[in-house]
Amino acid sequence: MTHVEDELNSQPECWTRAAQAAPGHGGALPAAGERVAIVGCGTSYFMAQAAAALREGAGQGETDAFAASEFPYGRAYDRVVALTRSGTTTEVLDLLARLRGRTRTTAVTADPDTPVRTAADEVVVLDFADERSVVQTRFATTALTLLRAHLGLHTDAAVADARAALSAPLPEGLVDCTQFTYLGRGWTVGLANEAGLKMREAALAWTEAYPAMEYRHGPISITTSTTATWMFGEAPDGLAEQVRGTGGRWIEGTLDPLAELVRAQRLAVAVAARRGLDPDQPRHLTRSVILAP
Repeated sequence: MTHVEDELNSQPECWTRAAQAAPGHGGALPAAGERVAIVGCGTSYFMAQAAAALREGAGQGETDAFAASEFPYGRAYDRVVALTRSGTTTEVLDLLARLRGRTRTTAVTADPDTPVRTAADEVVVLDFADERSVVQTRFATTALTLLRAHLGLHTDAAVADARAALSAPLPEGLVDCTQFTYLGRGWTVGLANEAGLKMREAALAWTEAYPAMEYRHGPISITTSTTATWMFGEAPDGLAEQVRGTGGRWIEGTLDPLAELVRAQRLAVAVAARRGLDPDQPRHLTRSVILAP
């Protein structure tokens, strides 16, 4: 078993621990009414997208998500939350340094014994979700679970669905598709983006991700009998039928959307195996991006 397989299989237990720990981190996480930005790089950026949409949708306050390198320093926020598994990513550390003394910051990390410990005003440590693999799985979903639980949006059903996502077989023949498109709505757009990234990282697969309503506005033109379109959450009316009408394969998201991401992680590993690739050795990638001064 690869590191990434071992780690993705441990997600139900990690989510349970994160949800239980959430009340103890209430002072470090955004309070209702605060104007908040959530930032990250790569996978963490896509989790930031999901968390921001969840928080604002829950009426907790205006919430934006940015890649750390694209943060708009001219805007005022009450708090900036940085998601960083390694605690060493250059863009995140640079952002936290620039906000020091100006905006309250919180870092959610897997490793506190890194520069992020002193770079952020407050640190939430999810060391039980740390990973050996380059390709992120459990830290990302556990950090999002922490934020869902903080918002009162996590349920035991999500954990049960994650277990189902790990035990049920993937749809027959899906690993043989030549292109994969992931769709989301609201907070699940971030999950769709992350599913596509997992396929690119682990399996070097051709993948795309879009807000579901945007799929009709051009991207559907690529759909053929060898492509798969996977929906995270409830699909817009008529879209499934339209995709099937092209001859493409439609995958309905029937589980909690975060558990659907677990299924997509499994698919990325399965496609990598079918193509003779090692998902623990993704091409051109390292566990953390640390830029030279």
